[in-house]
Amino acid sequence: MAQDIIPIELGLPQGDVVTLWAPRWREDGEEWEAFLGDEDDLYAFPDAAHLAAFVRTSEQHDLLDHPAWDAVPALNVPELIPDEDHSYDLVGVPELVAEEPDSWTIAELAEIVGIVRSLADVCELEEVHEVLDAYEGFSLLEQGRLPFTGREGEALWNDLSKAVSEKWDIVLDAIDNLVTAPDVDAAVLEQTAEELAAFHEESAEAEAAQPEDLEAVDAPDSEDDAEDDEPVGFWGEVGIDPIKIVTSGTEYYTLRCYLDDKPLFLGSDGEIDVFTSEKALLKAIKGGKDLADTDIAEVSTWDEVVAKATAGELEVEVDTENTYVLGGLDADIAEGPESIDATQLELAVELITDAADWADDDTVEEALAANESLGWLISFVLRPDPTRLEPSAPFDAEQSAWRKLVESFENRLTVV
Repeated sequence: MAQDIIPIELGLPQGDVVTLWAPRWREDGEEWEAFLGDEDDLYAFPDAAHLAAFVRTSEQHDLLDHPAWDAVPALNVPELIPDEDHSYDLVGVPELVAEEPDSWTIAELAEIVGIVRSLADVCELEEVHEVLDAYEGFSLLEQGRLPFTGREGEALWNDLSKAVSEKWDIVLDAIDNLVTAPDVDAAVLEQTAEELAAFHEESAEAEAAQPEDLEAVDAPDSEDDAEDDEPVGFWGEVGIDPIKIVTSGTEYYTLRCYLDDKPLFLGSDGEIDVFTSEKALLKAIKGGKDLADTDIAEVSTWDEVVAKATAGELEVEVDTENTYVLGGLDADIAEGPESIDATQLELAVELITDAADWADDDTVEEALAANESLGWLISFVLRPDPTRLEPSAPFDAEQSAWRKLVESFENRLTVV
């Protein structure tokens, strides 16, 4: 499958530079990965204007044979500006490892190490591989925070910090020495520079206009304020939500809440107790004892829910934002971004991610990472940005990856 060609930014000792990256794709039975460059040189530029001027005129570089290359020279300059998900501050790694190993720090470091490994693979940087392979912590970053918890995890993080302190300059120097900024056509550069300046000007004007928009939103008579004044209802007061899950031809009902920002479902050991109707769920809540061993029964307000159900005063009503439709998304994904309902997809991703977080399962986070084809497609749909290159067909791999996530989630459902 032909993956996209993605603009990326690298924070290097010589400064921030932009280039193009083609993540792994399969062609003629072989797997490939590439960066914009030629032989031993990595082509990188000070900004998107220089990059655009180069790709519009160059006839010699390593990405010319990529299946999606023909679309790149036609891109406008803003489309070649790397987004936040593809900006890698290699110089900032020592500051990252000086922080506590929380989820955000580890995720950012994992992304940086991932792109460094790709550069080392494509450009045959053995010295970089030697550094990354010599310390176990680098290979465990993709597993998230878990390997770095407890006494052993603390020692592992300290070892990683020491490795960065002593060896990271080797990595930086190896990559920095690869970078070459080839000459670009002066006339074309003048044009692309004007495009970039116009984009920044429009962005500045939009940002300057934002305070007026915010003032309008905060006006006392605004619709949002009116919505905030509406009663939250019993379920809102106890902080527990009835949710509906619609799979292919079947509807299930269950409960979910958030405790210290961590999702919590009706169930235990990673298995979610579901019911085929609101009436069946309500009956189970009335029983009380049947659900006493579920994780959600640990919530301080659970006794209020049981008491209200026992008194015959509880109603199970599912709000629209808590209705998750999984069916049909795989077919939409196969057709591409324009066929995907962004709201349906966003809710489905929320549900599947919440369930995985609750079960301490990292496979969903890994599958939805920005450097994976499915993660890139979903990010493109949910966070539209005119500067991003649209994913290219076929989408068989993305459809297959999504089906696996849905299947894994459905395997968690236990009909009670």
